[in-house]
Amino acid sequence: MSDRELLAGYVETWWSAIGDLVALLDQLDPDDWARETDLAGWDVKAVVSHTAHLESLLGGGPDETAEIGEAPHITGPMGQFTEIGVVTRREVAPAAIVEEIRTRTGARRAALLADVPDDAAAPAPGIFGMIGWNQRTLLRNRPLDVWMHEQDIRRATGRPGGMDSAAARHTTDYLAEGFGFVLGKRVAPPVGTTAVLDVAGSDPIAVVIGEDGRARRLPDVPAEPTVALSMDRESFIVLAGGRRPAADGAVTISGDQELGRSIVARLATTP
Repeated sequence: MSDRELLAGYVETWWSAIGDLVALLDQLDPDDWARETDLAGWDVKAVVSHTAHLESLLGGGPDETAEIGEAPHITGPMGQFTEIGVVTRREVAPAAIVEEIRTRTGARRAALLADVPDDAAAPAPGIFGMIGWNQRTLLRNRPLDVWMHEQDIRRATGRPGGMDSAAARHTTDYLAEGFGFVLGKRVAPPVGTTAVLDVAGSDPIAVVIGEDGRARRLPDVPAEPTVALSMDRESFIVLAGGRRPAADGAVTISGDQELGRSIVARLATTP
C-alpha cells in the first residue's frame, strides 16, 4: 500500500468518526452537556470543546491562548494545552461548538481531498509537527481521538452504541498494538512468557518475552499460552484508554491468573 492510500484511508476513517460524533451531539439534551465523563475534570461540554479546539487548529482556525490556572486534573504541559479549548469555549453555547466542528472539519476534509498527503514521514502541520509528529502519526491519531471522545460522551449520557464503526475497529487495533509494551515494560514477566490478547471483533495478538526482556509479536497464537485475556471491545477500550475499570466478569483470564490480573491493571496506554 502506498503512503497516499494509507493516509487517505485514515482521512476517511476520521471523517466517518466526525459524522458519528456530530450525529450524537445533535441528540443531546441540554442537561447532558454538564454530565461528568470518565476524564477527570471534564464534563461533556469540555470534551466537545477540546475536540473543537483540535479540529479548529487543523481546519484553518486561529491559534488560541488562555490562562489555564491550576486544577488537579492538569498535570503537565500536555494537560495545559488540551485545556485551552475548554477554557476558550466556556461561555460558548453548545450549538455553536457543534457548528464549529462541522465547519472546521468540512473545510479540512475538502483540503485533504484536494491534496491528499503522499508522504507518511513528512512533518505534521503546525503544533503537531513541533512536537515531533509526522503525517502518519497525526492522521492515524485523529480517528482514535474523535471516536474515544464519542464513547466518553456515550457513557456519560447513557447512550451506548458506535462499537461497530470503522473508527471503532481502527481505535481498537491501534491501542492493541501497545499490548507488547504493557507486558514487557510494565509487567516484566520472566523470559519465555507468552500472552494473548483477544478482543472481540479484532484479530488476537500474541507476544512472547525474549532474552532481552522485550515482548515481540508471534506470528501465530500459541496453543497453550502462559496467559490469555479475552474481552469485548468496550471493556478493552475503557481499560486501554485509561477511562475506568471493566465491568465485573467482562474480562476472562485463562492460564496464570495473577499475571493476567497484573496485565489488566496496567493495560492503559493512553490518558
